[in-house]
Amino acid sequence: MEPKPGDKVKIRTVKEEIECRLLESPQSEIYLVKLESGYNIGVKKEDVIELKKAKSKRKKEKKEKKSQKGKVKVKTRKNLPKIDMIITGGTISSRLDPETGAVKWLTKPSELFRFYPEMFDIVNVRKVKVPFMKASENMDFKDWQKIAKEVEESLNDNEVEGVIITHGTDFLHYTSAALSFFLSGLNKPVVLTYSQRSSDRASSDATLNLQCSARAAISDIAEVMLVGHANINDDFCYALPGVKVRKMHTSRRDAFKVINDKPLARVWPDRIEAIKGYRERNNKKKVKLDISFNDKIALVKFYPGMDPEIFDFLSQKYEGVVVEVSGLGHLATGEARKNLLPAIKKVIDNGLVICAAPQTIYGRLDPFVYSPGRELLKAGVIFLEDMLPETALVKLGFVLGHSVWKNKIKEKMLENISGEINKRLEE
Repeated sequence: MEPKPGDKVKIRTVKEEIECRLLESPQSEIYLVKLESGYNIGVKKEDVIELKKAKSKRKKEKKEKKSQKGKVKVKTRKNLPKIDMIITGGTISSRLDPETGAVKWLTKPSELFRFYPEMFDIVNVRKVKVPFMKASENMDFKDWQKIAKEVEESLNDNEVEGVIITHGTDFLHYTSAALSFFLSGLNKPVVLTYSQRSSDRASSDATLNLQCSARAAISDIAEVMLVGHANINDDFCYALPGVKVRKMHTSRRDAFKVINDKPLARVWPDRIEAIKGYRERNNKKKVKLDISFNDKIALVKFYPGMDPEIFDFLSQKYEGVVVEVSGLGHLATGEARKNLLPAIKKVIDNGLVICAAPQTIYGRLDPFVYSPGRELLKAGVIFLEDMLPETALVKLGFVLGHSVWKNKIKEKMLENISGEINKRLEE
């Protein structure tokens, strides 16, 4: 019988023999397959000498799948501190379905515990909350608000030492920024973590990330932080400040880097070493929730030849815009064929808030060095120093969400609420 997508197969070519999982292929001339390592590759049909089912491991896979349906007893120890976990989706909450080759959510807490038992040598998980299961690109501010509410409830419970949030990687830094603004007067650690590779893969980074997250969640660092691999090896993790972090690689295990700042700490499963100052734990305090948000905001990157009409369009739909400007804070002005300055002046005069953030990522804006920056500043553009564009977008929505701040938007955007502005830049 001809192998079908989902079957375990052996493919023999002139160069090699591959044992893999056959997947649906978007191209008729290629076999799309998933290797044992978890990677997908394409094999040209013209290079295939033989394709046949690999039947030997089928029974074993069915047995493994059946065993996964059994109950999992979560290990608890009386002497370990308690944390809460909030599961929201992402690769860290997924596994390979051996029948289809597709990646599926770990929708039940018991499934998550089955793959990551090591963290239970560090903490007891008192409660697991699943407000939703989404890929991070499908989230918006309503989801950030849901997470913040769950975090506040947990942090204000005397039993809980800290919170771990599992999350997809692509837009994790938006969520960490939102929580940094939504949770005022933090009393305990809030740790967001991730995995670049699913739990069933030998190269998965989830185990170390969760162990280190557990250690960070019971530390004295009462900050919103992102904990993940410090390098491509399983050496240790960094705890990175939630407003100064960015995903800087599509697939590496150490994809997240701190920008214009230092990590909060180095973290191992058995210890944590602080690198910079931080807000200290205070279990007697209560965290305050402030989830006001206005989503009539946009993030736009300036590019050569940008049409001034963009700002007219934005002013009809939005109340605030963050523009990723070039260099020290420049847009096309002066002798440019498409001078943006008149359009910017017009929309700002009509009430649109325009903020500038550096598209270079590293470094700080300084509008006083060159005339284009000075002209934009005079027009009313708010220059956000070294604030990351993504953090700036989230902060702008947070600030505009407070009607009482209507007459001091610039003041609030330049107020260093959660460490989003660093007066002294770090490599």
